[in-house]
Amino acid sequence: MLLRLLRAYISRETLASVLKPLRLVHGKVRTFFLFFKMSQPTSPQSSAPTPPPFDPTRPSIPISYPIKTIEELESRSYFDSFHYPFNKSSVALPSGRSGLPNRPRLLVCHDMAGGYGDDRWIQGGTNPNAYSIWHWYLIDIFIYFSHSLVALPPPCWTNTAHKHGVKVLGTFITEWDEGKLICNKLLSTKESAEMYAERLVELAVALGFDGWLINMEVELELGQIPNLKAFVSHLTQRMHSSVPGSLVIWYDSVTTDGKLKWQNQLNEKNKPFFDISDGIFVNYTWKQDDPKQSAAVAGDRKFDVYMGIDVFGRGTFGGGQWNASVALDMLKNDDVSAAIFAPGWIYETNQPPNFQNAQNHWWALVEKSWGITQNYPTVLPFYSNFDQGHGYHVSVEGKEVSDASWCNISSQSFQPLLLFTDNSTPDGIQVHVDFREASYSGGGNITFKGNLEDNADFTARLFQGDLLLGDLPLHFVYSVKSENNSRLGLFLNFVSTLNKKKSVLLVSWNSNLSSKFSTVIRTRQLERPGTAPGWVIEESSIRMKGCRLTEIHAVCYRSKPEFDEKIPKSKTSQDNSSAHNSTEYYAVLGHISVKYCGQNSDFPPSDSWLVQGQFIQWTTGSEDSKYLSLKIAWKLKDGNDSAYSTYNIYVEKLAEGKPRGHSYLGVARVEAFYVYDLAVPSDTSTIKFIIQVCGGDGSSQKLDDSPVFLLDTEA
Repeated sequence: MLLRLLRAYISRETLASVLKPLRLVHGKVRTFFLFFKMSQPTSPQSSAPTPPPFDPTRPSIPISYPIKTIEELESRSYFDSFHYPFNKSSVALPSGRSGLPNRPRLLVCHDMAGGYGDDRWIQGGTNPNAYSIWHWYLIDIFIYFSHSLVALPPPCWTNTAHKHGVKVLGTFITEWDEGKLICNKLLSTKESAEMYAERLVELAVALGFDGWLINMEVELELGQIPNLKAFVSHLTQRMHSSVPGSLVIWYDSVTTDGKLKWQNQLNEKNKPFFDISDGIFVNYTWKQDDPKQSAAVAGDRKFDVYMGIDVFGRGTFGGGQWNASVALDMLKNDDVSAAIFAPGWIYETNQPPNFQNAQNHWWALVEKSWGITQNYPTVLPFYSNFDQGHGYHVSVEGKEVSDASWCNISSQSFQPLLLFTDNSTPDGIQVHVDFREASYSGGGNITFKGNLEDNADFTARLFQGDLLLGDLPLHFVYSVKSENNSRLGLFLNFVSTLNKKKSVLLVSWNSNLSSKFSTVIRTRQLERPGTAPGWVIEESSIRMKGCRLTEIHAVCYRSKPEFDEKIPKSKTSQDNSSAHNSTEYYAVLGHISVKYCGQNSDFPPSDSWLVQGQFIQWTTGSEDSKYLSLKIAWKLKDGNDSAYSTYNIYVEKLAEGKPRGHSYLGVARVEAFYVYDLAVPSDTSTIKFIIQVCGGDGSSQKLDDSPVFLLDTEA
């Protein structure tokens, strides 16, 4: 990757001579050269104007950004930022997930190209190939890492991680000469140390994440160590009292004698910091015996030891990269936890054949070594449209509302646990999350494509759950689009109170699969006005009181010819007279919803909301238009907090009271949305902004019933 960054500036021989003395093990080489590249002088042929300095107090497109100086941290200036309200996460950890499991855990430290890339655009960016992680079912803790003093996790990471039951930490880091100056101020007195700890607690509470990684990579005076301990101890105690289940993790860096000397294990040089925090992230150049020795030192807290694995492979055990599971296997065997550092290696080094396949392959190796750590569904309602937070269009309940490319990690839905295959058996059914094909909801779906004989079937794992069922029947709804006589059903596994397994098949027709399952239930087809042609909405209910729902699978099969007359056919089906003579199979699963019967979203009526326009600014465009920027904010009039965390935003431009049709602007995760440079034709008399409230079960309020903000262009 360093060659890729520097190829334009220095020769291979010069690069080798530079890297030799700078062969650091903590990500600094990568960051140094990123800075080197960015700091090159502008070409004299460039006529691009120099952008004005970033002023966080001025209204602009909401972004996430770090705190870079100790003065900013102390002054609390972040809370005066226009961007602060947008940076609050809106998804809390599921109830019952405040503690950590008593087993080896997997921590992932993001460290992707310096941080704050496409993920800084809170309302979403335009890059459909933006970096993200979607294998949350393998992760316990996620750390957002950058080399700024205080790395605040962009809310998109917190929202998605929390949805999947994963804790999120920010990073406090001091390094280089500047870091030493910061520490001189931070650690000048016990009172100053505790004051800065309070500032960090305040940020975590306000923004809704779960704690901090503390990375003090500077040489310190021996006399500063007591105040450093006071800083860590106070931060840990105050985080625990403010956010139940929160974590403060110490990075294996400076020792108790003030030396910057990475120990690569837990020992007497760093254990005092481990004792006053929730764990230690051990540097990743450890050797074979270090995990066992660390576990022995930790005693009952051995799972709080997170042994580092650098995916770039810089001195890491096993070499990292595609061999990261070598280290994982050893750590699992030694019964300690693991900390994967910089999984963005896959993205940054353009691993073939493409990021989607390479990412799935790499994490499949992690799953094989470490196993699944998160189960879902665990609570109801449960909804997934399989969205990964990027794509080429956006749909809402079967209707496409945008055909623009986009990215927004906050939009990630619960991710299916699809088994990775290398397509070595092209004659079978290939299963993948697809972004190009039309979606029922969001920007993704699961596509099943390949060959399937008439009497054969194919099963694909979707979710591994742990859901205890009560008295009410379960209600399943899912959307399918298929060609010819390709059909798609659901296969459910339950475990009774007597630990007996029960299998239930939900299909639109009693096919030859009946003999394989305990119970077969025929689904009903729902009518959804406004749904795009081709989508079939399947619905069914089942009562399984006292059982646990443990698995949800998709089942591919074929229907009988006599049944096909009852199924809506796509144009492809109608034009293909040889459909029943072909083994070609194609079906798309658009979404799945599971809830108790009667557990429906009850949206507040539009007049329950107070909607305001703020920071309204007009700029002049062409003769036929002008441009509008403003912040739209809404809240319930009764003063209660909204139970919703997703809102679709639309605009309708009316000329002399006549509507031109509404357009989709984007999605909001807080009760505010910033509209930037909206083109307004000169004959527009009124602009109507619509805030469509979305439920946790995937439902959306009707646009005619949604809260609105009206802006008179003349006024």
